[in-house]
Amino acid sequence: MVHFKKNIARLHYITQATPSRSILDQVHTATAGGIQWIQFRSKSATDDAFREEAMTCLALAKRHLCTFVVNDRVDIAKEIGADGVHIGKEDISPRIARELLGPEKIIGCTANTLDDIIHLSGQPIDYIGLGPFRFTSTKEKLSPILGLAGYQQIIKEALNRNISIPVIAIGGIRFEDIGPLFQTGIQGIAVSGLISNSNQPEKDCRELLKQTEVQSCQIP
Repeated sequence: MVHFKKNIARLHYITQATPSRSILDQVHTATAGGIQWIQFRSKSATDDAFREEAMTCLALAKRHLCTFVVNDRVDIAKEIGADGVHIGKEDISPRIARELLGPEKIIGCTANTLDDIIHLSGQPIDYIGLGPFRFTSTKEKLSPILGLAGYQQIIKEALNRNISIPVIAIGGIRFEDIGPLFQTGIQGIAVSGLISNSNQPEKDCRELLKQTEVQSCQIP
């Protein structure tokens, strides 16, 4: 499978509604902190509320030249002109999503196992979100925890099969995990609660960017 070559960021921020911070406020913080990839995720919103909030957040992201990907909702991503989608294992198939969005849009998919990655490597997608790294309350139906050893094994086996699609680690990632995770061969990391639950979110965004850039420079 020849994958569509896109510029996949090293650091992804995934929105989540919290009692103290709206999703729009989170996007404000992330973009002000320099993050260049936003995945808009709002699981409990109605269709109309999802569409309206996504459009507002997209406009803000574009002012900061930020890639804006919609979680799950391929129809709304296409309607509002988002840069792409991230789809879960129980969502629309990647092939249908590609037919709907066309070759220029970004499509990411969720994986939890090596078998998932092998299957997805034959799909017309641009990156894989692999996880969870550790327990996270962000995801309601959490798959088995991979841990560092799980990433090491899965990435090694994927490379042995000549699978080169970018892999983004996700799920409860902390600052101290960044270095060890990048050493497994991943392309980048995705965070949510690390920023949305922070007392100094903008500062932490900048620190995350700094650490991911350092790790990227160290990758051969």
